[in-house]
Amino acid sequence: MAFATLNCFSDVLEVGITLNVVLPQATREQIGVDSLDSAAPAGDPPLLYLLHGLSDDHSAWMRYTSIERYAAERGIAVVMPAVGRSFYADERLGHPYWTFVSEELPRLVQTFFRVSDDPARTFVAGLSMGGYGTLRLALTHPRRYAAAASLSGVADIRTLLARPERAEIVRRVFDGAVVPDEDPVQLLAAADPATLPPLWIGCGTEDLLIESNRTFVEQARAAGATVTADFRAGDHAWQLWDDQLPDVLDFFVASMERDSV
Repeated sequence: MAFATLNCFSDVLEVGITLNVVLPQATREQIGVDSLDSAAPAGDPPLLYLLHGLSDDHSAWMRYTSIERYAAERGIAVVMPAVGRSFYADERLGHPYWTFVSEELPRLVQTFFRVSDDPARTFVAGLSMGGYGTLRLALTHPRRYAAAASLSGVADIRTLLARPERAEIVRRVFDGAVVPDEDPVQLLAAADPATLPPLWIGCGTEDLLIESNRTFVEQARAAGATVTADFRAGDHAWQLWDDQLPDVLDFFVASMERDSV
């Protein structure tokens, strides 16, 4: 696997940005790595956009999980952007991070990296705040992704509005109110079930977000979405997310295999 940090300019944000990227690499002599050891994968590799949480940045997944090793075993390229504490939204009193992530980021990735642009080989996943970003992307642009996964995600953004300790974010990002196209629950209710990608929804049973995630799974299934739920023991912590990552990547690989039949 190759690892790169890209520093470039965002015209949308009008500022320099940073991405971490891991890319499949065929190797013959690398010791201790179960990777693509004989030949490069056919065509450009599948692509996963992996979104960080509220207190993190583009480096968090590399620092706290084995995402590079997991992706190498499956031949998947991974792009990890930094969006600050924006909730992947066009901030009312800040920067247009939703426009950046949903529109400009895919263009930048295709400009600088040789990765798949086929929706059948493109995925999105994220944790906590990034789980919210994942659900919003998958439900707003369902035809762009073969599958999506939320790990301990903020599945019901209205719970954020009710937390006094998040008052600064509610004011700066949402100006006190979430509009329908920012609310995964409302996006789900309005979605055409025939277009929805398969969803993987996970959360630890000791997490404060567990009930909203369970409710979202019920709502998604009632709306006609195909949902895999993973509610295992654990809190809002990296140990759980690292344990879940191989299952998430296998879920993505299986979605590609189904589409190819």
